[in-house]
Amino acid sequence: MEEHIFHEKDISNDSFLVTGGAGFIGSHIAEYLLKHGAKKVRVLDNMVNGFEKNLSILRNYPAFEFMEGDIRNAETCLMACTGIDYVSHQAALGSVPRSIKEPVYFNDVNVGGFVNMLKAAVDQKVKQFVYASSSSVYGDEPTLPKREERIGNCLSPYAATKKTNELYAQVFADVYGLKLIGFRYFNIFGPRQDPDGPYAAVIPLFVKGIINKTPVYINGDGEQTRDFTFIDNAVQINIKGMLTRNSDAFNKVYNVAVGEYFTVNHLYQACAARLKSDWKPVHREPRAGDIRNSLADVSLAEKQLGYKPVKKFDTGLYETIEFFSQLYSG
Repeated sequence: MEEHIFHEKDISNDSFLVTGGAGFIGSHIAEYLLKHGAKKVRVLDNMVNGFEKNLSILRNYPAFEFMEGDIRNAETCLMACTGIDYVSHQAALGSVPRSIKEPVYFNDVNVGGFVNMLKAAVDQKVKQFVYASSSSVYGDEPTLPKREERIGNCLSPYAATKKTNELYAQVFADVYGLKLIGFRYFNIFGPRQDPDGPYAAVIPLFVKGIINKTPVYINGDGEQTRDFTFIDNAVQINIKGMLTRNSDAFNKVYNVAVGEYFTVNHLYQACAARLKSDWKPVHREPRAGDIRNSLADVSLAEKQLGYKPVKKFDTGLYETIEFFSQLYSG
């Protein structure tokens, strides 16, 4: 697998905090920083969506620090930001259907926890702060491709929490001078995504079902489209956002995607073909709160942060299938 370098700055004197760093996206960001010689990489995670197996990868590096704690606790956030130069805030609850069932919980973590982290970053004089927003903030805005300045009405409590994050980020930038950058992720996928539980990600679910010949469900007709974005692209934007010296880049949100879209049916067929299987999926009712079509314009991130998608759908999918097929076949 090709190794990409996403930074030019020497980071050997810099300390980083990755919240949610035991999870899927966070662990990849933390691993990149550790691999490239950061002075310190602290992970804050309450292990609700985090995994010990992800931490065990990070524990191989002497610069790694783990802090078990919850972003809903303001004191914990303050401690986590102590002595930190750059923050990548990934800690959040992430499922649209689950947010419809548990809106108060989602608000407590995704909004309350986010404000705690912003305040802690201000108090501890963090240099730059990047955070995960979501393509769900586009809601019912029908125009494709999605451009940052055009958003519609939220279709779920999850989307509302992420839209609120963006509002708070704007306020903290304006009122407290915090250097902030937000990322609207579009269907990030790759190794280490959670394959289990009722809200598991679609690609590991497909691979697991095809290999084990257990039912694989596709919501609705499967013709809904997504801008599937490999994990390396999310790592890239976080690194570039934390380290950018472009003053015009701050206090904005950016699409993080490839700028190509595929149907869920195509995704399933690609998985089955790669696994040399003729196992058929089962179609069921469409899911509440889901956006029908999703495709991003990534030109703003390219212009302000030098973002360039490094892995397209096919390459990323093959790496992901390889990872999960070893997991389920082994």
